[in-house]
Amino acid sequence: MKIDVYHTPLGLTAGDLTGRAVVVIDVLRATSTIVTALAAGAKAIVPAASSDEVVRLTANLEKNGIVLAGERRLLKIEGFSLGNSPREMTKEAVGGKTMFLATTNGTPALVAAQGGDPVLVAAALNFSAAAERARSLFTERGDLVIICAGRDKQFALEDAYTAGRLIKAVKKGVPPKKLLLNDAAQVSLDLAAQQGGWQDALGASDAARQLGEAGLGDDVKFCANPDRVSIVPVYADRRIAA
Repeated sequence: MKIDVYHTPLGLTAGDLTGRAVVVIDVLRATSTIVTALAAGAKAIVPAASSDEVVRLTANLEKNGIVLAGERRLLKIEGFSLGNSPREMTKEAVGGKTMFLATTNGTPALVAAQGGDPVLVAAALNFSAAAERARSLFTERGDLVIICAGRDKQFALEDAYTAGRLIKAVKKGVPPKKLLLNDAAQVSLDLAAQQGGWQDALGASDAARQLGEAGLGDDVKFCANPDRVSIVPVYADRRIAA
């Protein structure tokens, strides 16, 4: 039984993931934003690799049914209605609408995960529900891929920590001799064992520091609250739905 972790999506192709169950993590903040938006009643989320792609995809759509959201350098993209803060994802802002989302790290990771079957979206906010679904898939298939968005194409502490906690939950009951972890999975598992709880681990990250400097420290606290919702978003056919 095998679990592979990728600390960034760099180099991944659809062929690498064909037929494999995949979990995508960008806990600060894209997957937290997606989970919160769907819990607030968003119809679906369409992740895009860039803001230009969002503009192209929505050029001919009825504006009343969509909302544009995203960030560059942590801040809301000019001309978009929402940024990438889960605290913005209220029923009034996204209820009944399809949200087109472009972020620096999270949405490119989701786009890279195309080919997985299924592709689950995980954060601390829906951790137990996502872990239960991932464990079910792992038990059934004996294989799981966890893709961390990373930060600026590099390792991100908060995503690796979340991956480690996910591995711990998924592998329960599996004899050690039957479990095969790639190096990134083993590092993530060790990291999760060494760190404290969600608030401490996420708060210690470089992402948290940068968000704090940008006046978005409350996003870190929000994202570090586990199990606020029980939905497990699934990404298929370029759309994420609950």
